[in-house]
Amino acid sequence: MELKNVILEKEGNIAIVTINRPKALNALNSETLKELDIIVDELENDESIYAVVLTGAGEKAFVAGADITEMKDLTTIEGRKFSVLGNKVFRRIENLEKPVIAAIHGFALGGGCELAMACDIRIATEKAKFAQPEVGLGITPGFGGTQRLARHVGLGIAKEMIFTGRMMKSDEALRIGLINKIVEVEKLMEEAKAMANLIASNAPIAVTLSKVAINRGMQCDIDTALMYEAEAFGQCFSTEDQKEGMSAFVEKRDKNFQNK
Repeated sequence: MELKNVILEKEGNIAIVTINRPKALNALNSETLKELDIIVDELENDESIYAVVLTGAGEKAFVAGADITEMKDLTTIEGRKFSVLGNKVFRRIENLEKPVIAAIHGFALGGGCELAMACDIRIATEKAKFAQPEVGLGITPGFGGTQRLARHVGLGIAKEMIFTGRMMKSDEALRIGLINKIVEVEKLMEEAKAMANLIASNAPIAVTLSKVAINRGMQCDIDTALMYEAEAFGQCFSTEDQKEGMSAFVEKRDKNFQNK
């Protein structure tokens, strides 16, 4: 499948994924979601990539939402299929072994906010704006908003955002814990790539196991979660990178991880 709406670039050990529909404010239609799915396949199978930056093209939007032009005439069955498709792709991003950083400028509304929440870390500019405005269109959030938002910001704030559909600026998003950091517009990609490269400088297997343990632990009781952690910790001692990292520390030299 030829990719028309999503761009994949690679710089060393990091990948940059760009939603490229600026004239439509990077709105997510079925075609774009399917292209994202293809890119996740490639990232999963590329052992040279250790971290990913996800962003939107243009000056106005990260992703302004799902494509209303496509959605407006859907039947009940078609609407459910569209939601299932979006949730499938976003869940794959959430479970991708490589950490994903959302670099957000402009509108991150509806499906855009949901896409950002499926990423591990969110960096936004001071001009970023966030909302789950679906109820104003007569629908519910359909790409994970009713589930991930409460996990990020708490039940009360999530219900307020979804029930009112109101838009918030990046300073409020930072205050409630929806994003990690605010940067100047011209420094957004520089900051996102710097963080991705910092992640990529660590032992890739250890980073992956940490992500898996965190994600699993959020879905279960603390005792089960600590068992996941102990399993991940133990697995690290079967890797060459653990031996390299600890030897380099003891020998006071630079480490050289090989993703092994």
